Formats: sequence, structure tokens, C-alpha cells
Amino acid sequence: MSSFWSASHQFWSWLPGSVKLAPRYTGKRISAISSEKEANGLSYRGAGVDIDAGERFVDNIKPLAAATNRTGVVSGIGGFGGLFDTKAAGFTDPILVAATDGVGTKLKIAAATGRHDGIGIDLVAMCVNDLVVQGAEPLFFLDYFATSKLDADADTDIVAGIAEGCRLAGCALIGGETAELPGIYAPGDYDLAGFAVGAAERGTLLPRADIAPSDVVLGLASDGVHSNGFSLVRRVVEHTSAGYGDAAPFDSAQSLGDALLAPTRIYVKSCLGTIREGNVKALAHITGGGLVDNLPRILPDGLGIDLYAKAWDIPPVFRWIKTAGGVTEAEMARTFNCGIGMVVIAAPDHAADVAKILTDAGENVTPIGEVVARAPDDASVVIHDQVAVWE
Repeated sequence: MSSFWSASHQFWSWLPGSVKLAPRYTGKRISAISSEKEANGLSYRGAGVDIDAGERFVDNIKPLAAATNRTGVVSGIGGFGGLFDTKAAGFTDPILVAATDGVGTKLKIAAATGRHDGIGIDLVAMCVNDLVVQGAEPLFFLDYFATSKLDADADTDIVAGIAEGCRLAGCALIGGETAELPGIYAPGDYDLAGFAVGAAERGTLLPRADIAPSDVVLGLASDGVHSNGFSLVRRVVEHTSAGYGDAAPFDSAQSLGDALLAPTRIYVKSCLGTIREGNVKALAHITGGGLVDNLPRILPDGLGIDLYAKAWDIPPVFRWIKTAGGVTEAEMARTFNCGIGMVVIAAPDHAADVAKILTDAGENVTPIGEVVARAPDDASVVIHDQVAVWE
């Protein structure tokens, strides 16, 4: 099946300021064919896929994509894919790093509230944060958007969010695919997947091999639940009979829906700034699995991490989830970020400098633990005061 065009798919590929569909599927000819088929028999539009609506959608998002252009995007080529020149972007001997992710069932809350603008930021964040933890600069992004039926306003909001996420991460939105899939998705439902590619010069990838006992573990504050654990969040909302339009039980200044839809924080620019100073040994993006399951991914054998839960503030949204849902402390720690969206490891004599760079870049930075020697059979990550901190 072609990724450019098929019976249910429509691909759009951007270069600086241009969006192109296959020439035979553009303009008035489509309208004429569609009208003829509708008059004489079955039609694609009648089956639930509106090519004209797809073209209108592409027209809406052209300026959004063009606004994310950056050095390295190749101009003058359209059609089957986007092109990127790593040499033009300033790389000499790059290693490419790729990541893909989605937003999960947070989409159900966006659909229930009619608020879709932040979901695109979530999509980008979940991918580009996974690039920067490997020491890579995000270069470009593509998305896959599937829905039962195109809704020009809501769907444009989604792509606007994707473009904003790309702007925040410094990467270009160079392509994507939009699919109307009647019969697969229920009316009003949609799904998103993102694909990001970054690069790092050979020899600069993270984590470094010199992580050692006594290294400092710094926590960067999250902006809320981010994009993990929403199947449990939605179950808690149902359990309490709360409405997404009601005032949030933990923050009366905003609705519950707005509070839960706070976009995932993008840590790329702040982290790249300190990576380039050479004092970061490792980074970990805290997603599904929480601190407990994500930190072991960056540790060499024989090392672990001791965390001190009372060292950072647990945001009220997590306290509400725990209390309203009767969720155990261990389940909270393995499901949610609990207030820490990114972790940085640095040597003790460099930790203060790293923290200052991150703070100056707008991050809320707190020392939350240390690297320790750990026997193979022991837990890699131990959270001290894990129960007491919730009291």
C-alpha cells in the first residue's frame, strides 16, 4: 500500500512553504469526478471518505507546517517524502536517532471536552524528549492522523498543536498522513502517532559510560500528568462521577478537563543547552513506568539509584488521583511521573553548574537522589519515603 495515496489514506509532504498532493488528485478534476460518480452510482464520498475535504484540510495546515521550517530542510522537492540535509544542519559525522510514540487515551478526554489544541504538543513531546535523552537534537517530525471523518476545525487545531510542539523543540514538520477510516473509528474518535528523527555527532551519545556512585540525580518538574496513565485517570474520573467541565477538585481556578489536558512539557532546548556544556552523563524521560521503570534504562550494571520522595513537591493532581481512586503508592510510582518529567545525572562537582543552566533555561530543578552501587538481585531504583510523602 502506498504511503502517499490509497483508498483510505492521504499523504501530505511539506518542504519550506509547500504542500503537495499527487498532481492527478488535485483541483477541479476531483470535484468533477466525485459529482459524476455520485450522480451515477456509488462514490468514495458516499462510502465515507471525502477527498475534497482532505484537500481543504491540507490547505488549512500549509502555513502551520511552513512555520516550522529550519536549516536542513531541502526545498524544491515534493511528492513522496520529505528530505533533510544533515550537513546543511551543521553536522559533520552524525548518528541518526529515531523515536515514535502516541498520546494514548488522553485523546478521549480531548474528544470529550472538544479541546484538541494541546494534544499535538503531547504527540511531539513524547517523541522529541526521547531523542534528547540520547543526546540527539531533533531535526524533523512526521505524524499519522487517523479519524472516522475529517472535521476541519478540530483537526486543524490538532496539527496546529503539532506545529507548536515542533517549534518548541526546534524541529521541522516535514510530512504526515491523514486517514479517514470509516468503519474502523467511531464517529468523533481519532488516533495520532508521531515519528521524530534527530542526530548527534559520533561519540557524543548519551548515556555516557562513566556514570558512577555518588553522581547526583536532578529532577526536572513536570507540567502535570503529561501523556501516560490516562486509562487509570479516566477510571478515577468515572469512579468519582466528576465532569470534565466541573472545577478541578485540586484547582478551582480551572476545569478538570483543562487541568488533565495540560500538554506534556518539552525539555529539548533546555537539555540540549546543558548537554553541549559536556557535563551531563545521562538523561531519562519519565513516561509510562514512572521513575521506577525508566531510570534503570540508563544505568550500567552494578549501579542503582536512591531517590528521596520528600525532596520534590508532588503536584496536587497526583494527590487527587491517589486519594479519589484509592491508588497505592507503588502503583502511583509505576504509572505516573508524580511531578518529575525528566531526570539528569551529573558528577557531584558539576551538578550545580548543570542545575543553573537548566534553571536559567526555565526549568524547575531539584536534586532528588544519587547513584549508588547495587547488587544484581536488588531493585535498581529505591524510593525512600515513598509512603510518607503522600501523608
